[in-house]
Amino acid sequence: MGKHIAIGITGGIAAYKTMYLIRLFKKNGYDVRVTATKNALQFVTPLTIETLSQNKLYTDMFDCHRTLEVEHISMAEWADALVVAPATANSVAKFAHGIADDALSTLYLAVKKPVFIAPAMNSNMFESSVVQENLSTLQQRGCHILLPNEGFLACGTTGNGRMEEPEEIFDAVDEFLTADHTLEGKRVLITAGPTYEPIDPVRFIGNHSSGLMGFCLAEAAARKGATVALVTGPSNCTARHRNIRRLDVKTAEEMYQQCMQLVEDQDIIIMSAAVADFTPATVAPEKIKKEMSQLSIDLVKTKDILASVGKIKRDNQLLVGFALETENERENAKKKLHNKNADLIVLNSLRTAGAGFRTATNQVTIFGKDGREFASELKSKQEIAREIIQTALKYIQ
Repeated sequence: MGKHIAIGITGGIAAYKTMYLIRLFKKNGYDVRVTATKNALQFVTPLTIETLSQNKLYTDMFDCHRTLEVEHISMAEWADALVVAPATANSVAKFAHGIADDALSTLYLAVKKPVFIAPAMNSNMFESSVVQENLSTLQQRGCHILLPNEGFLACGTTGNGRMEEPEEIFDAVDEFLTADHTLEGKRVLITAGPTYEPIDPVRFIGNHSSGLMGFCLAEAAARKGATVALVTGPSNCTARHRNIRRLDVKTAEEMYQQCMQLVEDQDIIIMSAAVADFTPATVAPEKIKKEMSQLSIDLVKTKDILASVGKIKRDNQLLVGFALETENERENAKKKLHNKNADLIVLNSLRTAGAGFRTATNQVTIFGKDGREFASELKSKQEIAREIIQTALKYIQ
């Protein structure tokens, strides 16, 4: 049975972003009903809201065409959560002081389910003592406050007051309602991204890895309650979950040193980084000039992090490696599984369109040390990450 979300919209310019939030909930199988203040409808139209939510908009407490049920009560009982986005200073004050003079404020008072509030306003208003006190009051009463971001505001200034992005709001609510704490108390080490091996102060040897797969794995593990150490090479990806500690490195040697410091305390180790196999034997102290007609670089092997961890891992630790292959994929992946003493190997193939580096999707085959295989279809890397974590759970002792 799908989850029910009540969304409240108040009169701020950020109301246009709430349309995307409605779409996100609908896309992910939620039934959405919206309550909007009259001021909110100065920024977004009823037709847009009803088209996206596929439900009637509730905005007037005295609508003569409404059903006989008292709507703010029936919606409060129907909803699994109430999300108010944007929440203006005025609406925050009403909620904090129990004022119920419109459809949304009466709905808020009637709701006994989780409430998520995403403030949005001018930075001076947000930082004022009265707004901060009201937010603190709501937080003490159990409301989840999704704090705004810094950025360019509608008034033309830059400051703290931009409503949290719809994706972040959805993730917070979805995570709360679908909480699965299977990995509660577990420590997970995940590597992500490429490594950059310097040639000189300007140039390096690297690869096309964006780090997205590793970051998705970190999010998937954190959502199941794990404490995640994410050791990542250079990446523009963002680790959002509060249970993720991001540790940035650049070179294969730096990643090796960081991992070896952490591995002893981990329950699960997932090596998804695309670590360089070779690094320059020497690094030029100054930029190498283009005038050179020919350049030769001596390369030496980097330390094999997966193999190093495999040699020292305990029986109660789960080690997951990744194999990116362009030929003899299955044979090479199974060989790596055995040689590195891993428990699972996740095979990526660059032969699959839409999989591999710098794509939002992936397709993998997971080989277990017990001979079992788990094959996925082409899916988003977020979905693939969840499947990998679910597979790893089958092997946890």
